[in-house]
Order: sequence, then structure tokens, then C-alpha cells
Amino acid sequence: MEALEAACTSRTVGLILNSPCNPTGAVLSRKDLEAIAAFAAARDLTVISDETYEALTYDGREAVSIAALGEEVKRRTILVNSLSKAYAMTGWRVGYTAGAKDVIKAMDSLQSQETSNPTSIAQRAAVVALTGPQEPTYRMREEFDRRRRYIVDRLNGMPGISCLSPQGAFYVFPNVSGTFGKHHVGTTIRTSTEFAAYLLDAARIAVVPGVEFGSDDHIRISYATSMANIEKGMDRMAAAIAQLR
Repeated sequence: MEALEAACTSRTVGLILNSPCNPTGAVLSRKDLEAIAAFAAARDLTVISDETYEALTYDGREAVSIAALGEEVKRRTILVNSLSKAYAMTGWRVGYTAGAKDVIKAMDSLQSQETSNPTSIAQRAAVVALTGPQEPTYRMREEFDRRRRYIVDRLNGMPGISCLSPQGAFYVFPNVSGTFGKHHVGTTIRTSTEFAAYLLDAARIAVVPGVEFGSDDHIRISYATSMANIEKGMDRMAAAIAQLR
């Protein structure tokens, strides 16, 4: 809440929530969301709630929608979601939004003039995904959980790396600052971008520098790939880090 207070100015008209979060995997608690809802109401802010990863939570965590906390916050919330993640429909480019009727009507008018729309086949598939049996998503979540535990354990076993266990989504956001200042064959690691470049060159694996998300001490790694690829990637990463001096 202190961070929100510090960021809010007289020009602020809204805030964006992303829970479960990309890139950290954090899941906001009901208590946190209630405080944010009260904050938004006190300042008459619109809340844009990105709930793309709501179906992918672990360790008994629940992804609570802030719009479900009462009529006051529901009235000021614009909910956005995607079928790309939980339903593995990435290439279909289908999502949805919900909010006040006048806001959605204005969004529809603007969007219809700016982009083309999903095909009728994709829209029908989206309806089936949302209203049909959810067991495939549950099984996918179990597999993500298995990969999550493995990758966090491997990362925390590497010198100079520390990684919290994500509560949702399918990313880890390890702290790699323990490698800063080390070098290998003329390459010195000073930033997350240089660390990512080193892994690409030395290990042939691609990660996203944390500076792109606001923290230069971290990198983002996705575990939305096969366990075989994750094992190979962790082996290569460990070998590359072992070469740093």
C-alpha cells in the first residue's frame, strides 16, 4: 500500500493489477485486494484487473478477482482475460473483457476500427473452452506444478542464484545479482541483460532480462515447455555459471 500511495498523484485515473503475476508468479491475497479496492474507491480510480493466469495457481493459493469483493469495486473494475494460457490457445488470439456497459461499448467501438477480429471458429472454440469440462486445465496445472518445483530447486542449487517459489502463472523470476562482477573469457556480468546475453552465447538458452520488468537483479524463465527441455536448459545454465570466475 505504501508503494501505491507513493505512485498515486493528482493525475492518476487508474491502476493495473496482474494476479497471478507475470513475471514473478505472485498471487495477491484477498486481504491485499480488499486494501487495494478501498484505495481505489477513496481516490475514484478505475481498476484494470488482468486475470490471464487465474486458473494456474499452486500450493492451495486462490486467485481472487477484485471485482468479486463488492458492488463498489465491481463498478469501477475492467476485467481482462485471455484463453492463451489456461487453455493453450495462444495462436488463436482470443480473450475477453468485462466491465461497465458504457465502457465496454466504447472499447468495442475503438477496437473495431483498429484491428481485425477473431475468426468465428476461434470464438466458438473459446465458448467451448470456457463452458466445457475443465479437467484438461487441471491436469495441465498439475504438470506446471511439477515443472515449477523442479526448476526452483535447480535454480537455488546454482551459485549466485536465488529463486522464490512462484504461487501462480508459469514463470520463475530468479535473482541473479550474485553473479554480477564475475567474468568468463573476456565477458563480465554486470546487469541482467549481460547475464542473459552470456547464457545465450555460452549455453544456447534464452531468458528475459529482469530490467524489462523493472528489476535489473532478476531474469525471467518460463516453464511452459517440456520437462526434457527444462532439464536440458537447467543443465546448460548450471554449466555456464560454473565457468564464471
